[in-house]
Amino acid sequence: MKPENYDDVEEIDLVEVFYAIVERWAIILLATVVLGTIGYSYGRFMVTPLYSSTSALYVLSKSTSITSMADIQVGANLTNDYMVVVTGRPVLEQVIENLGLDERYDSLRGKVRVTNETNTRILKITVTDRDIMRAKVIADETANVASAFISEKMDQDPPTIIQYGYTDTKSVSTSPNRYATYGALLGLVISVAAAILMYLLNDKIMTPEDLEKRTGLNTLATLPLDN
Repeated sequence: MKPENYDDVEEIDLVEVFYAIVERWAIILLATVVLGTIGYSYGRFMVTPLYSSTSALYVLSKSTSITSMADIQVGANLTNDYMVVVTGRPVLEQVIENLGLDERYDSLRGKVRVTNETNTRILKITVTDRDIMRAKVIADETANVASAFISEKMDQDPPTIIQYGYTDTKSVSTSPNRYATYGALLGLVISVAAAILMYLLNDKIMTPEDLEKRTGLNTLATLPLDN
């Protein structure tokens, strides 16, 4: 048994929706190109590129043996502790003082990222900044200060600095081409959605089929348009 309001439900013809989109291909293309251009311009002229430099510490006490599983576990635990120490206030404030940086602890903390690759005792200290040389200097000084702080305050052999930062890295910020892609996709989605919405809101009767669909009446005859 059909619901009482079954005849009031308007079915959407996907083929007609497709043709409604195709008919507006020029507008869709224009919106895609315009927003893609705006996205590229934003990424090229408005976004400041960021660079990163990475120094590395190797955590293994001189008094331990690499053949002992217990010593290896101790080294792994120390690595986790050192990850907290490196970004702690005492270390980063000392870095600020040593380099004479015009920054507060919170702002510098946001630039420093410490990672530990799986199954290793290597700490990577990565600093991201607008100036690649400044990023390198901060990363190197953070490694030096952290190593000395661990030796003095935690009564441990200082981690060995096995790598200082490099200045030949590429920008790590989003490229203008990616902003252009985001803009183009946004323009495509908005224009297609607008075309579908215009189709759904169009209640004009243009063909005999539209009349039959909207009124349920059969068309007996049609008159040609007299220009």
